This record gives sequence, C-alpha cells and structure tokens, in this order.
Amino acid sequence: MNDLVCLLFQSHVKMITPMLLKLFIFASVYQECHGEERVDQPDPHIAEFEGRSVTLQCKYKTTSPQPELFWYIQKENHFPKYMLKRNKYGGEDNDAQFQERFDSNVSSDSVPLTIKNLHVSDSAVYYCVLQPTVTGNTRTLH
Repeated sequence: MNDLVCLLFQSHVKMITPMLLKLFIFASVYQECHGEERVDQPDPHIAEFEGRSVTLQCKYKTTSPQPELFWYIQKENHFPKYMLKRNKYGGEDNDAQFQERFDSNVSSDSVPLTIKNLHVSDSAVYYCVLQPTVTGNTRTLH
C-alpha cells in the first residue's frame, strides 16, 4: 500500500526565522501599498499517494515586465530551501537536488509546480515567490 504524501501551502509563522518573518512582513506591507504585486496559492493543503504526480498551483499578478518566479520548499524544523526559478521569457534554473522530478512552466498569470513520482520525503510546505525586476530605481529601501 502506498503512503500518503502531504503538501502544504500555507505560511506557518512559527516555522519562519525572525529575519525571514521581517521579509514576509515587509512584502505584505509593500503589497498592501502597491497592490499590483501578489501571488496566490489557492489550494492550502494537498494530499496524494506516493508514486503519483501532483501539480501545485500558484497564480501571480504583477506590473513588472520581467518578473522572476521562484519555488521554495520548507521541511519541518528546517529553513526554506530554493528549488527552482522561472521567468516569462523561458529562463529556467533548478537546484541540482530538484532537477529530475520537479518542473514548472510559467504563463502570463501562473507558475504551477509539478512533482512526479511523489516520495513521502516530499511532504513539506511549498512557497511560490514573485520577485519583480526593478529598473530605474537605485535608491536603497528602508
């Protein structure tokens, strides 16, 4: 019998380091002030059986002409770990650990993450992150 793999999308503040928490708080405040930039992971909990494939949805909205979209994984009692990066113009980068079974294709409003041949060790919190490319502003943000 296959084991169940649990994938979570919600932010667990107790699992985030103080520095990361400050970054998330800053991002939230920035989004409220400039509502053009946001990501939405509509399915907060997904469970699937080992050996199957799953697609984790991530919708985004940005006014940036060159957005960079990232996926991170955070396992229990660990820091978030970079998985992959995509952009609208075909730019791709996968961390070596996430090259075989993890893939993502970016469209004009989404960047879903597909995990093939699920392993129990894939159980984690997954974060979709949007980083607009800033041009023309060289001032330091405080």
